[in-house]
Amino acid sequence: MTEKKMLERIVVDPNIKVGKPVIKGTRLTVEYILGLLAQDASFEEIIEEYAGLTKEDIQACLYFATKSLQSTVFMPLPLESA
Repeated sequence: MTEKKMLERIVVDPNIKVGKPVIKGTRLTVEYILGLLAQDASFEEIIEEYAGLTKEDIQACLYFATKSLQSTVFMPLPLESA
């Protein structure tokens, strides 16, 4: 899938989820999908849970996040004391 096709799967609309990036045709945010993946959910589990979602939609979330981070400057997160 081309970069353009992947990015077309993600939309930003101020009327949907306060303008957070979502998978086109859904109210599932990129942030939410990334959170599921971070909690060790598999592509298959996510697709099974959300009818109509595809592997390509999840890949588009990962690609969108990658592109979004390319021009970001990071500062270390403070570690909480135990």
